[in-house]
This record gives sequence, structure tokens and C-alpha cells, in this order.
Amino acid sequence: MNESQPNVAEFTVSELSAALKRTVEDNFGYVRVRGEISGYKGPHGSGHVYFALKDQAAKIDGVIWKGVFGRMRMKPEEGMEVIVTGKLTTYPNRSSYQIIVETLEPAGLGALMALLEERKRKLAAEGLFDEARKQLLPFLPEVIGVVTSPTGAVIRDILHRLADRFPRHVIVWPVKVQGDGSAEQVAAAIRGFNALPEGGRIRRPDLLIVARGGGSLEDLWSFNEEIVVRAAAESMIPLISAVGHETDVTLIDFASDKRAPTPTAAAEMAVPVRADLIAELMSKARRALACWQRAQDHRRTELRAAARALPSAEELLAIPRQRLDACAERLPRALRANAQIHHTQYSRIAGRLSPQLLRTQVERRRVRLDACTHRLGTALRTYKETQNTRIVRARDRTAALGERSKRAAIATIATRMARLDRSYQLLRAFSYQSVLERGFALVRDSGGHPLRSTTAVQPGMALDIEFADGCVGATAQDIRSSGTPQPAEPSVPTSWKPRKSKGGSGSGSGTGGQGSLFG
Repeated sequence: MNESQPNVAEFTVSELSAALKRTVEDNFGYVRVRGEISGYKGPHGSGHVYFALKDQAAKIDGVIWKGVFGRMRMKPEEGMEVIVTGKLTTYPNRSSYQIIVETLEPAGLGALMALLEERKRKLAAEGLFDEARKQLLPFLPEVIGVVTSPTGAVIRDILHRLADRFPRHVIVWPVKVQGDGSAEQVAAAIRGFNALPEGGRIRRPDLLIVARGGGSLEDLWSFNEEIVVRAAAESMIPLISAVGHETDVTLIDFASDKRAPTPTAAAEMAVPVRADLIAELMSKARRALACWQRAQDHRRTELRAAARALPSAEELLAIPRQRLDACAERLPRALRANAQIHHTQYSRIAGRLSPQLLRTQVERRRVRLDACTHRLGTALRTYKETQNTRIVRARDRTAALGERSKRAAIATIATRMARLDRSYQLLRAFSYQSVLERGFALVRDSGGHPLRSTTAVQPGMALDIEFADGCVGATAQDIRSSGTPQPAEPSVPTSWKPRKSKGGSGSGSGTGGQGSLFG
């Protein structure tokens, strides 16, 4: 071939790859490709995304750079049919061509609906839509948090409806309700309201409303993203979703605690009508007053009936008054008789009392007191002497026990030292190091395993021979049985140096342990 076409230009591999790259990029600068996503495994560790687009007959690799992927509203998913726009280029390292994706959108409304149903089944299987997770709405919240666009008509409708029904304090968290980054902003707003502390400078809302006006399925797609649905399901504050019109259904409607067909209906669900409450309260107040009046009239009637059945005060007090008159007549005679009895008793006792009798009793008590004082002093001296004797005896016993324990400790230590010396001598006798010191050697293969027979040695095999003072590397040349004469000179390298063992000095497993003859 070279002889027949000597004028054909010669390319290096890099030059040919560069020429192909320029040809592909010049002829296919920007292309729009429709296909099914295959091999998608999520963002790479670098943040870039790699996958393939395929149809019935062909497949092309696709790449989404990290910055572009972060700005995408629609994220790729395995098996999803999409239309991508990007630049066609080559990858020289693998001699393949690929498309650098800049935009990605589903291939028609049917693909969006299929993706929506698939995501709905996935989240429902996780239990995010269970009725048991839903919370009851507060009857009259003090503070209402609204997540919506601050410039749209939705927030004005909500505020106007709240003002008509029952004015409440409203906190608006402004977010984008469609476009790139809108789903992240809505999820961050829901989590931000839940993160507000109780009793903080900004009061935590008692109720949340996530609202947006109507639109197409693509316009409302932010409220179908997993990040928004999971944030709504995790919210500890009761949440009302009011996205779109009555016919629009998004996934946040299933995860929220209550779905409102419109933002205005969400405001109606949030608070009752103040005028109706006032009228109901006044009606209940009138009913309570009428009930109280009827009860008072009933008790007054019962009291009058009971009063007519009771006897008069004159009849009730007639007999006690007679008893009082009789007692009043007997009281003077009883007082005089009682005074006479006590005077007689006093006279009898006074006759028995005299100064001499009192002095005798006092003297007798003083003698008893002196005797008790003398006995107490004697008992205290005896107790003190007894305790001193016990202390001296205990001190002597403690000194004797201390001396005995000292002698016993010295004897125990000496016995243990002797046992330790005997164990050390026995350990030295059983250690294979003593065998090596008598002139023997331990042979291991290159893996450090001991060799016990010539059958395990092959010619040219690397050997490690351990002596008492070090190790020598050798190579097996020929294999002989025990009856074969030994050669005049062994095959040992001319230069070697002792090798230190891993456990310390020598070849044993340690200074205080027993080594093994076979490793």
C-alpha cells in the first residue's frame, strides 16, 4: 500500500483524533436528539453526569457538566424518554463520539405523566402519602406562614381573603414558583419555617400554606419534585397545599395535611369567619343566660316549697327555751354546792401540810442526789480506765499483726521469685532458640513457612536459613535424600547479614515468651 501510494499524508494518532474532533464539531455544532436514557447512575464524584441515549437501533454517550446539571429543572432518570440539546464532540481516549448536553426536557406530555406516575408510586411506597401521617389543622392559628411568589396575585388573594374572614398575622417566605431552582427554594422555605424556634424573634407559624396560581403541567412541575414532597411530608407544622386550580393535581397535594383547590380556598380553610364566630358566641351567651335564669327560677320555687314544709321558729325553739330556763334555776344551787365541796377538800389537805414536813422531804431528796452524783463519778472513772486498757491492747495487737504481715509478704515474694526463675529455666529449655545455639538451623521458604522435608523443596527455590545469631538467604540447587553424600561446599551466597526478628532481638517471639521452632 505504501509503495502504490507514496504521497498519502502520514498522521499520528493524536493528529488524526484532533482532525476527527474538528470535523465532528464543525459539522454538528449544536444538535437536538431524542432518545431514552440508559446507564444513568446519578452524579459522579466530580459532580458530572454520564449516561447514554438510545433508540431501537443505536446508542450515543452523553455528558452533563456539573454546573449545567445544577441549573437543570428536570433531572435525568433511568428509562426516561427525553429531548436533549447540546454539542457533539469526540472523546479521543476511547475513540468514541459523545454529546455534551446543555438542556434536557421530557419527550412530550405523555413522558411527563409517566414520570409523574412513577414518582407517585415510589413516594407512596415509602409511606409519604399515608393518612396516618397527616395532622389536624388548628382552628384559629395566631401566625400563618405563606410560601409563594411575593409579586404574584396569589399572595394578594390570600391576604384579602384572610382580612375578610378573620385577620391574622401572616409571614411570607418569598420563593420562585417555577423555573430553575424553584423546587429547592420551596423546600428550603418549608424547612426554614419548621426550623424557627418557639418564642423567637420571628414567631414560628401555627399553619403553613404553599400556594401558586394555575398553569401547565410543566409550569407546576416544581411541586412534583421529590425534594418538595419530602419537605412537605417532614413538616411538623400543619401544611395546606394550594397549587394551581381545582383540576390541577401535584404530588405535594398528597404529602400535605390538607389540599385546597385554589389559594383563596386555602385561606378559607385556614381561618373561620369572625362574624359567624361572634354571632355564634352571642347566641351561645344568650342561651347560657336563659338557661341560668331558668335554673335560678327552678331553685327559687324549690326553696319556697321547702320553706312551707318546715315548722316555724317558735315551734323549733320552744323546747330548748324550756330546758334553758330549768338549767338557769338549778345553776346557783349547783355553784354553791361545788364551792362547799372544794373548800372542805382544801381544809383537809391544809391540815396535813407543815414547814417541818417540807424540810424533811427536801433533805431526803438532797441525800439521794449526793449519792447519785458520787456513783456517777465512780462509774465515769471506771469506764475511762477500761477504755484506756482496751486501746493499749488493740495497739499492741495491731503492731503484732503488722509485723506478721511484713514477714509473710517477704516470704511470699521470695517464693514467687523462685517459681519465676524455675519457669524461666524451663522456658529456655523448651525454646527452639536453645536448639539453634547448639548448632542447628531452621529452614523456611520465601513465604516464611518452615520446611520439614526435602520433598517440599524444589530446585532453584529461595530459602531462608535461620541460625542462632541471624538469617542467611540461599537457593536450592539439587535435592538429595539423607543417604546421599553431601557436597564439599554448600550453595550459600558469599555476602549475607543477620536479620533481626520482628519481635525484638534474637529469633524468639519475645524476651519473655517461648518461641516456636516452626514459626
